[in-house]
Amino acid sequence: MQPTNPVPRPPDQAASPLTRSSGRGPDQLRPLRFHNGIAPHAAGSTLVEWGNTRVICGVTIEEIVPRWMKDQGIPGGWITAEYSMLPYSTLQRKPRDASKGRPDGRSQEIQRLIGRAMRAAVNLESIGTRTLWIDCDVLQADGGTRTAAITGSYVALALALRHLHRQLDPSLSPHLTPVAAVSVGIVNGIPLLDLDYAEDSSADVDLNLVMTAAGHYIEVQGTGERTAFTDAQLADLLRLGRLGISRLVAAQNEALQ
Repeated sequence: MQPTNPVPRPPDQAASPLTRSSGRGPDQLRPLRFHNGIAPHAAGSTLVEWGNTRVICGVTIEEIVPRWMKDQGIPGGWITAEYSMLPYSTLQRKPRDASKGRPDGRSQEIQRLIGRAMRAAVNLESIGTRTLWIDCDVLQADGGTRTAAITGSYVALALALRHLHRQLDPSLSPHLTPVAAVSVGIVNGIPLLDLDYAEDSSADVDLNLVMTAAGHYIEVQGTGERTAFTDAQLADLLRLGRLGISRLVAAQNEALQ
């Protein structure tokens, strides 16, 4: 298991006009590493270290599909996800969802988002009559846990499909479309890429962007937390987000080499 190199600082960011508390420029990602094979019993897994946020993403395979697919005669397979924050992932202990009897609203929203994003990454008919479960567990949270979970899930999914092709079904040849996610926001009037917790908690505008490597949008979640925002500001945020996605896809490809 070898981590990939961190995302480097592009040359055009060396003289950024604004320095954040982390030392980054406005259009710079936090350091990013993938540690593949972190869960030996999973078909594919990775530990994402993104700044001080750490998420384990693991994929398991079941040779069944949901009953509703059978009932409706839908061919192919299914991809779904579960997401949880471990009790020690935040400064104050976060009770396990199991202790409450069900996931909280935020966890349900994020795991559905992960599932949608990964289903956009692969032709479901090509994976056969099986379900791929993606489990994302947050070890440490410092902003961007959902974007780290999605970005890491793609790497774990690609590794799982390699395993499936080599070990279980040599005829399998799914075409994967890289998918990644990143946060952007406006803090003190300045558009920023990849917010950490301190920036996210004080942002005037907060936006999460999920995209394919081809530049197609899967989801855009944007909120004016403290103020409304303009078309021009939204355009700036989307530009930053696309820039970040392109770098994340490059890091994913490196991790999968």
